Amino acid sequence: MSSRIVLDTSVVIEYINSAGKLHLQASAIFDAVSKGSLRAIVPAPVLAETFYVSTRIYSSLGALNPEEKAERLVTWINNHPHVDVPRNFYLDLEAGRMKLRYGISLTDCYVLAASKVYRAKAVFKKREREMESIEHALRKELEVVFLEDYL
Repeated sequence: MSSRIVLDTSVVIEYINSAGKLHLQASAIFDAVSKGSLRAIVPAPVLAETFYVSTRIYSSLGALNPEEKAERLVTWINNHPHVDVPRNFYLDLEAGRMKLRYGISLTDCYVLAASKVYRAKAVFKKREREMESIEHALRKELEVVFLEDYL
């Protein structure tokens, strides 16, 4: 059985950003998912945020049909044979609990909730300011990985 990880939007965006500082690390994760040696969990709010952020990025780069390109990206993720996109009530409740406990963005709460519910590593690109103050508490409860630690 392959190891499971939960992907944050930042990791997906770094994967499509070939000039990103952590693109190689993000690409290594997607390569492992494509080969089936890692199973990715992508909560539905991460897909929505990925669509929004990637549309803005593609648009800023002058891409033709940026919304269509972003839709292809999230459709590829949603339909990938080694990616699960959970949509369930228990995950929603746990995300709400994470929001109450930590007060961070709801999308990050979904990543952390999926990590807890599915016993998977939560993977983020880097420590955002809001994560720094709660990292110690998170690590008591969950496995959290930051790509920036692998530079």
